[in-house]
Amino acid sequence: MSDFSEELARPGSEDGQVETSVVSGTGMHFPWLWKHLDTVATRGKKKKDFAQTTGACLSLIQEALLKQRWQQAAEYMHSYLQTLEDSDSNKKQMAPEIIWKLGSEILFYHPKSSVKTFSAFADQMKNVGVLNYLKISLQHALYLIHHGMLEDAHRNLSQAETWRYGEKSSSQETLINLVQAYKGLLEYYSWSKKKMELSQCDKDDYAYSTEARNTFRHSWKTSVNFSSLIKTPGVWDPFVKSYVEMLEFHGDRDGARKVLTNYAYDKKFPSNPNAHIYLYSFLKRVRAPRAELLRALQILYQIVPSHKLMLEFHTLLRRSDREEHRKLGLGVLFGLLDFAGCTKNITAWKYLASYLRQILMQNHLGWVQEEWKSRRNWWPTFHFSYFWAKSDWKEDKDLAYEKAFVAGMLLGKGTASRCEMTNPYGLICISLKFGAV
Repeated sequence: MSDFSEELARPGSEDGQVETSVVSGTGMHFPWLWKHLDTVATRGKKKKDFAQTTGACLSLIQEALLKQRWQQAAEYMHSYLQTLEDSDSNKKQMAPEIIWKLGSEILFYHPKSSVKTFSAFADQMKNVGVLNYLKISLQHALYLIHHGMLEDAHRNLSQAETWRYGEKSSSQETLINLVQAYKGLLEYYSWSKKKMELSQCDKDDYAYSTEARNTFRHSWKTSVNFSSLIKTPGVWDPFVKSYVEMLEFHGDRDGARKVLTNYAYDKKFPSNPNAHIYLYSFLKRVRAPRAELLRALQILYQIVPSHKLMLEFHTLLRRSDREEHRKLGLGVLFGLLDFAGCTKNITAWKYLASYLRQILMQNHLGWVQEEWKSRRNWWPTFHFSYFWAKSDWKEDKDLAYEKAFVAGMLLGKGTASRCEMTNPYGLICISLKFGAV
């Protein structure tokens, strides 16, 4: 980090007055540093306490980071390195990880930082904080990926993959699996490019069969890097998606289904909407029975009732022969439109208008009353106010018509006055003949 402070290597202040400064081991001068530390650590008293001084230095670094003063934070880091010599064994053990996290943050954002500087710092910290070797290697690789240096990142992960220290603990095993999985993700990227190139080749060409064999071998080798990680409870979305794509490429649909089913339904895994989205998408691709599709979307509905797939869920429920499914289909639409982000979803309003007409004609008024009971006090203002009527009429007349139809169904005669509406809603509540709910 000494490269960041070149302009500070000066003997005095700008006005020519010599000030007391700290001189680092690299010959760098840090004016005012000890003055700050003494003031903060001792509240004005001249105490030479190591713990207080390093604690104050850490506070100054954190404050500089919060205020995005990267140069200042880099200066303080020079002094904070003394924590590696702390007499307190616990603090000394924690120091390498703290220094790595703070230093990498500074180096990531510092305007004078470079990939070379970051990599040099990472390599040094791997040796200092041996217990953090895997974490640092992984973060170093992600930094290289961020800068488009994929080959260097892959090489970094390959080295970390073979690293061992002492007895293999469960946490160490998880980190190794994670390192292997990120390595697999880089290989998946290369495989995707090969697959794209393969799709553009002439299948009758000899080169196609050779390239296809290479692609198959590459994907099988890569997918092995994912298998261990995704068995560990956690949220592994990019790894699961990549692994399933490769399994499907090999024609192993049963394997892909098993992976996705376990990811979605295993109670040891945290609740994850994407797990059910991935499973539903796969089931659609393989034309699975409706019951399986409904099961996947049922859980997604419980987790994210405003998801766009709820419109597909409604359609499946509406076509079901079971009455409880058709009743739930109405609740799904109401639940979707409860969210502010869905108020302009014209498809949802069309579905609701159509379905209200259908179920009322089938004498299921009780279904509508049940859903409307908890909404009658806030839906009129939320959806059918004069403000929204005017806005909808101006921006999308089709949406205004659908909402007016639903307003007429739910509020009945007097809709215009009860919603504080004039035209446009008042004139287009053509559904008044169905009566109020």
